[in-house]
Amino acid sequence: MNRLRTVKLGLSPYAVCPVVFFVLLALFAPQIASHDPAQQAVADALQGPSMAHWLGTDYLGRDLFSRLVFAARTSLVAMAVVLASALAIGVLIGSLAGYVGGWIDLALVGVIDIMMSLPSLIIALALIGIVGPGYGAMIAALTLAWWANYARMSRAVVAGEVHQPHVEAARVIGASSLWIFCRHILPGVLGVVLVYASADAGALVLAIATLSFLGLGVSPPTPEWGQMLVDGMNYLEDAPSLVILPGLALTLVVVSFNLLGEAIALQKLPRAVRRRALSPRIRARAEEERRVNPDVQRK
Repeated sequence: MNRLRTVKLGLSPYAVCPVVFFVLLALFAPQIASHDPAQQAVADALQGPSMAHWLGTDYLGRDLFSRLVFAARTSLVAMAVVLASALAIGVLIGSLAGYVGGWIDLALVGVIDIMMSLPSLIIALALIGIVGPGYGAMIAALTLAWWANYARMSRAVVAGEVHQPHVEAARVIGASSLWIFCRHILPGVLGVVLVYASADAGALVLAIATLSFLGLGVSPPTPEWGQMLVDGMNYLEDAPSLVILPGLALTLVVVSFNLLGEAIALQKLPRAVRRRALSPRIRARAEEERRVNPDVQRK
């Protein structure tokens, strides 16, 4: 009996290209920006677009285009550091809970459940309120607020893999626990959590902008989209671009990462080969059977 096969679809360029664009924008911000983002020229404040300032200037005469470009670096670097740190902590704790089991598993699962019962932004706000606002404090707070979800997923994957036959066989032949985990279990854990991490990237960028908007994240004069939004609110009538452009940039980044996360998640789902793809194979096999057995009548 023929079995349905699956095809692995590549990521759509519509999902990859916007993210690549913003990553390149962040990497090459010093080369792309036309001015120093912190350079003030009060005499040129609130100017419109011109050859000298492509998108105009803000209330301190700083080049708006340069600040938008450097804000991409600020937000994406913070997002990457938070994701990497949260993944490392979550995979370590979740894998330890699922692999060791027993009372250690119960204790760690209890901590994970407590962390997941609280909204991540509330945890970040509480931690920043304790240690004080700042770029480093924001990254640490978001890391501690974000790791629990990855720990829960890692624990579930490890608990399901640790009793599989190939793991038991490796244990019987004398393989060490560290080798078994790194060779047979860790790849499956990373495959699951990285899919969710790609979907969380957009939410993290939005959380960074939210904390900066509230004055608890990135501090002036460092350019950041949330900080630029709150700075431009006082000049909304005179210079609406001070609010529209950072808001548009933030929206595009969040949508881009959400599309990428959705594309990666959908790629992991098995998809049956469609009938039109199966038909040529069926016809080719029928022709082969007719050549082998000439007595078969053609339909």
